[in-house]
Amino acid sequence: MAATKEYALLCLENPLLDIQAVGNEDLLKKYNLKANDAILASPEHMPLYEELLNNYDAKLIAGGAAQNTARGASYILPPNSVVYLGGVGKDKYADILRDAVKQVGLRVEYRVDPNVGTGKCGVVITGHNRSLCTDLGAANHYDLDHLKSPEIWPLVKNAEFYYVGGYHFTVCPPAIQALGEEAAANDKTFIVNVSAPFIAEFFKDPLDASSPYWDYVICNESEAAAYARSHSLSVAETDVAGIAKAIANLPKANAKKPRVAVITQGTLPTVVAIQGQDAVKEYPVHAIDASKINDTNGAGDAFAGGFVAGLVQGKPLETCVDMGQWLARLSIQELGPS
Repeated sequence: MAATKEYALLCLENPLLDIQAVGNEDLLKKYNLKANDAILASPEHMPLYEELLNNYDAKLIAGGAAQNTARGASYILPPNSVVYLGGVGKDKYADILRDAVKQVGLRVEYRVDPNVGTGKCGVVITGHNRSLCTDLGAANHYDLDHLKSPEIWPLVKNAEFYYVGGYHFTVCPPAIQALGEEAAANDKTFIVNVSAPFIAEFFKDPLDASSPYWDYVICNESEAAAYARSHSLSVAETDVAGIAKAIANLPKANAKKPRVAVITQGTLPTVVAIQGQDAVKEYPVHAIDASKINDTNGAGDAFAGGFVAGLVQGKPLETCVDMGQWLARLSIQELGPS
């Protein structure tokens, strides 16, 4: 059944300002970055942001994976459908984020930290690859008190769909658990995106603690391989269908809804497994000419935005996948997760 109430979709993760520029191999080597990767910044990476701003004609773009997804869902859904939570600083970068999301009709309810700056993500583009290096800043200080506050918890109670980006497992697992518990207790829909291989590898415990509440779980093939490796699954890391099936059939709190595992593979088919079903489905990706690809940064976030918007609208699963692929196709033709 389609949700028609206002703010039916609530999203949680880490709002960031993307500092995005076309770089080169020398820049990647200087900061020990891989061409296509996502990491949290260490002290050696801190000069990267000023270098991108000063030497590489960087663009400032509202980012943070789940905020990108929330913006994508807002693009499809009626006005006043999506609200997003996360932590920012009291600074000009937070103002840039607010202006950017206002343009697409996304409501944000940030926890504002007066002592820590807004988080930022250095995005180094080389060809069709992008390397993400994130300094979480104030996003790292989000807490359960904000979620449970008299201003925010009514939004949680009102929403029918919860979407959590995997990067938040590094920040406030209790907030994720609270949303999962609320969803299971009230037959709402809880969606988690693994978001990066290191989440499955190094934040395995909080990820696993939330897994009984997953109604839908989204990841790409690299994240799926990391999950298989860190959980010692009996299937090969390259067996995407086998991994999807294993994740779909994990123990589940709300038995009324079979879990759905969705694994994207770039230009290869999207793989979907449903709890209790032997068959694993594949949905071919709509072809796009390579010359039209501008930037793959945020393509996965866009897929999730289209997919989740379809869920909110009560669309069939195959339509939700198609909507995700459609929005991802639009996204990769723009600079940044537009």
